[in-house]
Amino acid sequence: MSEPTRLAGLHSWLLTQTAAQASRLVNEGFASADARGYHFRVLATLDEHGPASQAALGRRSGIHLSDLVAAINELADRGFVERSPDPGDRRRNIVTVTAAGREQLARLDRQLADVQERLLVPLTGPERAELATLLGKLLGYHRMSS
Repeated sequence: MSEPTRLAGLHSWLLTQTAAQASRLVNEGFASADARGYHFRVLATLDEHGPASQAALGRRSGIHLSDLVAAINELADRGFVERSPDPGDRRRNIVTVTAAGREQLARLDRQLADVQERLLVPLTGPERAELATLLGKLLGYHRMSS
């Protein structure tokens, strides 16, 4: 389906339409691994930064605390993370990724690699690199100015 020229020339429209397609592909990929985006973000953050309190994990992952607690509960029920009392403050829990959680993260990484390939199939390697650079520049600017 061809879009009206006016829309096709709007960068914001092109970005939102592409983001919607990317989101659909990511959600489908995660669903095929019985996961959600928050699961990936929690596991990836724990893998990259190590064990953390729920508050620190929320800040690092960018997930609101109420959503984070639900994601941690789901991951803990599946044996992908463990919660234990913080030795420095028994009122606080420390969340740690388990070996099974690292295996799930590897599955989700593979799903994301497949999604990236499907999303970017019409672009060459240099075009993909340029797109990443430009999107990173836009995102960085708007994060700094907001």
